[in-house]
Amino acid sequence: MTTGKNGILLIEEFEGFRANAYKDAVGLPTIGFGTLIDSEEEKQLLTETISKDQAEGLLRKELAMIEKKFTIMVTSKVNQNQYDALVSFAYNLGINNLKSSTLLKKVNHNPADVTIRDEFNKWIHAGGKVLQGLVRRRKAEGDLYFKV
Repeated sequence: MTTGKNGILLIEEFEGFRANAYKDAVGLPTIGFGTLIDSEEEKQLLTETISKDQAEGLLRKELAMIEKKFTIMVTSKVNQNQYDALVSFAYNLGINNLKSSTLLKKVNHNPADVTIRDEFNKWIHAGGKVLQGLVRRRKAEGDLYFKV
């Protein structure tokens, strides 16, 4: 399975597009649709201006790495909306946060567990503060996860 249209639209909506590098909410260098500039090969992006098409390419490259790890971590059968919501979560917070989360434990135990929505809603802090953008994003991810 790969990230579907709903997942990509959710990520792009909440990340927004930036053609130039900027610092995210916790001070990490970022560009495009929230792609972290975190490798040697990406360092030139710190001084470049990119197009939306280039940002889409960076997003898809990042999603491919997440999806590869995701396939190993998620052991229960999930539908496309559930997959997309979880990938959005991992894209925003990092795959390792998903890996160690109660959210993943609950998904793997019973993907229909209604308390999974509560687990999304716990992840609303950045830099020690509640961010309203994260509150809205976690709600949107929970809504997508439980969308029929």
